[in-house]
Amino acid sequence: MQAQRACLDWAAAAIADLPGAVLELGLGNGRTYDHLREILPGRDIYVFDRRVAAHPACIPPQDRLFLGEIAETLPAAVTRLGRTAALVHTDLGTGDDAANARLAAQIGPLLATLVAPGGIVVANHELSVAGWTSLPEPEGVKPGRYFLYRAD
Repeated sequence: MQAQRACLDWAAAAIADLPGAVLELGLGNGRTYDHLREILPGRDIYVFDRRVAAHPACIPPQDRLFLGEIAETLPAAVTRLGRTAALVHTDLGTGDDAANARLAAQIGPLLATLVAPGGIVVANHELSVAGWTSLPEPEGVKPGRYFLYRAD
């Protein structure tokens, strides 16, 4: 959790002058969403998950919630939001490394259609996307724990 917060805090500072929405892939119990609301006040935060299982205080408004399989909700977001995301945080996957690799290969190109030029992506899995620059982890974050990218 500390590594995630360090990466998100760094990313929030990195996009301070870049307008745009924030995308949270994986609501879970809502702690990260709550943290994003705290460090990025005034930003529209759109959340993606299969179903809502968060604390009621950590559930986004209905108009900022994409429910369903990520392969279906990300394309819907492209239609609705376009390439406007200043920050994307993705925390998806399971304990199955092969399935996680397939998921990362699937969502990378979809995310590329949502991230604004100069936008930052913080991911719990390595993504390989043309036009993105891999960034170093913030100080104190173990290499390979999180992956950071800037959309060029």
